[in-house]
Amino acid sequence: MKKRIFTGIPKKLHIRKGDLVVVLSGKDKNKRGTVLRVFTKNRQVIVEGVNFVKRHSRPTQSNPKGGIIEKEAPIDVGKLGLYCAKCNRPRRIRILRVEGRPTRICVKCGETLGKEE
Repeated sequence: MKKRIFTGIPKKLHIRKGDLVVVLSGKDKNKRGTVLRVFTKNRQVIVEGVNFVKRHSRPTQSNPKGGIIEKEAPIDVGKLGLYCAKCNRPRRIRILRVEGRPTRICVKCGETLGKEE
């Protein structure tokens, strides 16, 4: 897979650390997980329990046995949808000002999603 090189200013992502997301396509479709880390430059995130890959590691002091380690790999933001607890589905969001602060709101039901900014 060719790595995407981004040269411009990274746009703000609709997904943040700590959000509950659903995978919309790929081998892990319909899996839910929490966002652990966000990479804004290449528009990817690491989601807990999703997109596992196997890495072969040498014996080190911290891991004296070495061997094959399974860990989460980054997944593209376009394959993820923010989970709405009220709708019980992944939904698109709309950003509105509530009490002077930008808030992410579910397009269908109007429920506030995730943490406020």
